[in-house]
Amino acid sequence: MSRVFWDTNVFIYLFEGSGKPAARAAELRDRILFRKDAFLTSTLTLGEVLVKPLETGNEELRRKYELVLFQETVLIPFTDEAAILYARIRRDRSLKAPDAIQLACAAQARVDLFITNDDRLSQKAIPGIQFITSLERAFL
Repeated sequence: MSRVFWDTNVFIYLFEGSGKPAARAAELRDRILFRKDAFLTSTLTLGEVLVKPLETGNEELRRKYELVLFQETVLIPFTDEAAILYARIRRDRSLKAPDAIQLACAAQARVDLFITNDDRLSQKAIPGIQFITSLERAFL
């Protein structure tokens, strides 16, 4: 069983995207659930994906996100341990604060695979994360 962390953008592709990225996200989600891998993300993801549904009053989309995030994933909080990891990661000033928070939460959880669609992140080596890859190149 692998520990697979999804960045916020992958969930957005899953529920709001179209075309190849949306299909790829759905395929990976099905594979994670079939294999009974640990499916993780951070509480930051929960906050980020709910902005648009709350802003537009889209209750159906809000419920979809909440259902998946509360029932299928493990939500990793930004703890004091994650804050220390964040500080170490954030020394790389090419990383934005939300990206560093996601990476710190994933590192705290000791994930095998961090999936994002931000190619800049796939170039990084973060202790506590075995592999960082793009949605397009992810394999399970």
